[in-house]
Amino acid sequence: MKIFVIVGMPAAGKNIARTYAESKGLIYYATGDIVRTEVKKRGAADHVSTAKISDELRGPDGMGVTRLALDKILQSGDAVGFLEGMRSWPEIELIRKKADCVVIAFLAPRKLRLERICARGRADDSPAAFDERDQREIAYGTAIPIALADAYILNTKTMDDAIEQLNTIVKKETAK
Repeated sequence: MKIFVIVGMPAAGKNIARTYAESKGLIYYATGDIVRTEVKKRGAADHVSTAKISDELRGPDGMGVTRLALDKILQSGDAVGFLEGMRSWPEIELIRKKADCVVIAFLAPRKLRLERICARGRADDSPAAFDERDQREIAYGTAIPIALADAYILNTKTMDDAIEQLNTIVKKETAK
């Protein structure tokens, strides 16, 4: 199986990969979806509760929620799929042990990401929590998979532009 691992800071545009995958009929699992499902199940909605549940699901080694998403995608039997939300290099190595893996980092400037946070309206998004969330992501190790990615999408223009960049990467990598 070829797995495209989507990484990036909050609001860098990682969800564009979901839109792309769904338009192509490809499987897509995001660790954030697993966390948000658990948050909803427990009736928590604020950013503090979400962060606590996220830490809990990640477990002592930080890879618990990644294992859940990886198991789901591998059980699908599909030839190509997407995983999103890996935040440390050990998570990437775990995936690479089980599948052919291409890490794609979505990049966007901080100011643009903050504008997107304010516009998207998720329960755990707020301008006040933006810096705290960025610092938490960096503490998880997010910067390393971004820095060591196999490909990059500079997401500063339109969604169509980012999708075209992603399509080019996917076509190139699946042709190998």
